Amino acid sequence: MGTSKTRLDIDEQRYSRQMYVLGTDAMRRQQKSSMLVSGMKGLGVEIAKNLVLTGVGALTLHDPSPTCWMDLASQFFLSEEDIGRNRAQASLPRLKQLNRDVCINTYEGPLTETVLRRFQVVILTDSTLEEQLQVGKLCHEHGVRFLVASTRGLVGQLFCDFGEKFTIHDPSEDEPVEKSIRQISQDSPGVLTVLEEDGRGLQDGAWVTFSGIEGMTELNHCDPRRIRVLDRWTVEIGDTSAFSPYLRSGVITEVKKPQTRSYEALSLSLCRPRIVAPSPKEKQRARCLHQAFRALHKYQAQTGRLPRPWHLGDANELVDLVQGLEPLQGNNDQKLNEPLDEALVREFAMTCTGDLSPINSVLGGMAAQEMLKAASGKFMPLDQWLYFDALECLPEDGKPPLRSEARDCRYDGQIAVFGDDFQKKLGTQRYFLVGAGAIGCEMLKTFAMLGLGAGQGGGVTVTDMDIIEHSNLSRQFLFRSEDLKKPKSEVAALAVKGMNPALSVTAHTNELGSDTEHIYGDDFFSSLDGVVSALDSFKARGYVSKRCVHYLKPMLESGTQGTRGSAAVFVPSITEQYTPSEDGNETAHQVCTLRYFPSTIEHTLQWARNEFEGLFRWPAEIMNRYLQEGLSSGRESDLFEGMEGLQTLDYLRTASTSFLTPPRCWRDCVAWARDRWQDCFHDSIIHILQYYPQDKVHEEGVPFWSGTKRCPQPLEFDIHRDTHLNYILAAANLYAKTHVLQGSKDRDELRVMLQELPAPDCQLRVHMPIFANDQELEQDSAEWAPTHLQKLRSALARWPGTSLEPQQFEMDDDSNFHMDFIVAASNLRAENYGIPPADRSKSKKIVGKIIPAIATTTAVVAGLVGLELYKTVMGHQRLSSYRHSYLHLAVPRLSRCVPEAPHVQQYRDMTWTCWHRLTVPAPAPGQPEMTLKDLLTYLQEKHDLPVTMLLLDSYLLYSRRRPETQQNLQLRVTEVVHKVTGKESKVGQKELVFEIGCEDEADDTTFPPLHYCLC
Repeated sequence: MGTSKTRLDIDEQRYSRQMYVLGTDAMRRQQKSSMLVSGMKGLGVEIAKNLVLTGVGALTLHDPSPTCWMDLASQFFLSEEDIGRNRAQASLPRLKQLNRDVCINTYEGPLTETVLRRFQVVILTDSTLEEQLQVGKLCHEHGVRFLVASTRGLVGQLFCDFGEKFTIHDPSEDEPVEKSIRQISQDSPGVLTVLEEDGRGLQDGAWVTFSGIEGMTELNHCDPRRIRVLDRWTVEIGDTSAFSPYLRSGVITEVKKPQTRSYEALSLSLCRPRIVAPSPKEKQRARCLHQAFRALHKYQAQTGRLPRPWHLGDANELVDLVQGLEPLQGNNDQKLNEPLDEALVREFAMTCTGDLSPINSVLGGMAAQEMLKAASGKFMPLDQWLYFDALECLPEDGKPPLRSEARDCRYDGQIAVFGDDFQKKLGTQRYFLVGAGAIGCEMLKTFAMLGLGAGQGGGVTVTDMDIIEHSNLSRQFLFRSEDLKKPKSEVAALAVKGMNPALSVTAHTNELGSDTEHIYGDDFFSSLDGVVSALDSFKARGYVSKRCVHYLKPMLESGTQGTRGSAAVFVPSITEQYTPSEDGNETAHQVCTLRYFPSTIEHTLQWARNEFEGLFRWPAEIMNRYLQEGLSSGRESDLFEGMEGLQTLDYLRTASTSFLTPPRCWRDCVAWARDRWQDCFHDSIIHILQYYPQDKVHEEGVPFWSGTKRCPQPLEFDIHRDTHLNYILAAANLYAKTHVLQGSKDRDELRVMLQELPAPDCQLRVHMPIFANDQELEQDSAEWAPTHLQKLRSALARWPGTSLEPQQFEMDDDSNFHMDFIVAASNLRAENYGIPPADRSKSKKIVGKIIPAIATTTAVVAGLVGLELYKTVMGHQRLSSYRHSYLHLAVPRLSRCVPEAPHVQQYRDMTWTCWHRLTVPAPAPGQPEMTLKDLLTYLQEKHDLPVTMLLLDSYLLYSRRRPETQQNLQLRVTEVVHKVTGKESKVGQKELVFEIGCEDEADDTTFPPLHYCLC
């Protein structure tokens, strides 16, 4: 009990997404930790699950109690067969399966001083106030980080005491702010001006250091200085009056410094709680719930039980107990004489017997993250209390549900809150889950605990086209090591059936999109009650939203990035529809910036990626296409299929030289790599400086090399520098693989070979111009392309006839030299331009556009979605009942707000929202279909809409401005569609959906879709 692993290596494949959240140092501290979770009901197992997934060192499960029916509503690792068994013992084997690297055991005895001192972090989740005070006192005295977490019905409570001197090594999740310098004054204090760049700005009081400055070199790598922010672009940096004048370039970089926090013991904090809440109103509500929890402990001590579900008499007794408590004290130790929200306390009392999976997910994720903070010193801990409630989930009419008493079934904890009728309604629901990744797995677990689709006529369909990868195992808790390479949806569906055998779940492996609308069409969507989106692409989410709007189905949507997350609900006619954001990772860089004027590590990494494609993939693909298909005049473009824009010329130039002298052995590959090093990091830089010398000045007197333009310096090859040798080793091996030759990993042999090779001559590109922007480059490309195409023709003609092996970039294989090349090439390029380098981990994150992820955030977000699911199933009609939620666990902060109502548009006397549609009924039996003219007349007479344009997708069926379209007025509508599109109606198609435009409409008007019924 309490023993931690001694082996501190990190499985980077498994924890790759998590390492981008926590960092290596925090992960190692976490790996050495020993934790205790007391209480293995739904909340306790949720916390334990998150800790095991994130890879703590050792975990002890403490619970002396047997499993009962009430536990099964949210304890997903217990089943009917476990009734009467010890909860911790029954949960142990399932938790062990999650992560074999974590040492997990159980303990059933009392939490004595001797026991507690074996742990770094202890949390109580199912305990009396007396036990909390006793354990909290011992933990505070012995430096053990202590937490209390509790959920009662729709309300949760979290408390943290990390001791009187707790060190926070890294308080924030964000990378240190880094800004390019425009100017620095010689003054006291000196004023530094940064360039106008996107991203976070520097914060007042932050500590910074400097690098790459020319002129005022005294600042480079100086001890951290504290800044005073004047505005978005200027900061005071201290006395610079005695320094050299600033000339150009440089970077100001934020330095993160450890912080120390002090925490009060539970006995003191109970009466003067420091509560975290997003607003004063929420803080007052939290103080009321704080008193309600205190009174509940007193009620249990007096009666030996919790208040009965929806029992007004018991609820009033709890109100009386709250009123009898001493008022809380504020920061100045004065009593807070706030009015008691009796209605809030009664609702709490009448539902506190319940045990709900979504609430446990929310509190369990937050509590687990605080425990990780306690062990790692990463992120800002909670100070000190947090309360969360979702009482808006209760029926809007305020009436107590019927039949809420326990009946010895797995849903007793949920029935205690919502009643038996609602439980039956949950069972009949038919829901579609899109995505079976991290959030998808959590949502399936939620469905199983709620009993969604577990009754007659109900069911859940889940689709995901992906297979399980090793990196999924750190947060997608339905998957095990033996499931690698299996379809996610099928494995997840089988796993949740084990949690609730009554759940009806169907797994698909299809991508949801226009290509699968024959599967997920009218019949499928019409049968659904709602859709849950668990996708990581804004584009895919947007498509799902369009389908939900089309079929008038509620959509629950969520996403995570590191410790940030969001959950939202979109309900027909009540809320606004989902509007996708732009994919933040899709930043396109100018080719000239990458080639000549990089200023960030992102630029040099993208340049290195382009190098990889241009050296080891496209030349080989060009050659293979040539060998298979030949090269006939006028069809040269076929060779470059798949290449993009201005990069094609680079690939063409590279290919024409690559095939002139193909390598015959490993030595030839090393010689080629050495020549390439010389060309990229020495000769090309000299060429740029010939065009734009270091002292070049614009006509207006501004230095050319200023702002984001960093003046480069050529590198001299040094066989003793690892970065130089790493480039040669990776490039030579990749070149060998491309030409189907044997490579080598012997670094000593490589050094000897490089010493024997003659030093490359400086090859200046006399006739190659340097362009300041992509427009100039594009104009010139047309002139240079024929020359390089002729060189390529000549090289291809002399090729011996053997095919090549194109290298498809794969960054997760550490043995293939792909990332070795990218990291080395990027950092050498960065050194040319004075850009701070990036290690392998950061480089992989940027190149792979990896979204950081951790299990705790996923759990909270899924719980928040589950709460909105209650409301959509219950059929809430008030906008004020729904919540969009925004989470940042690193702070920690959880804010919730009422969604926007749908935007109302108007045309003449007609008003509508995004959820409205115009419907044209199908013809009565025996009646002919409408002509196009009939349709236009119908819309004019029925809706007063003088239609001037009719579209089907991108096809123009009718326009007043296009006389040729008016020839179709006498044709049946389906005949017009066939004539214009060339397509027949699909078998079983029930309607056509048109887009219309009307005379005198405003520019921003979007009319409701026109649903033309076929049958």
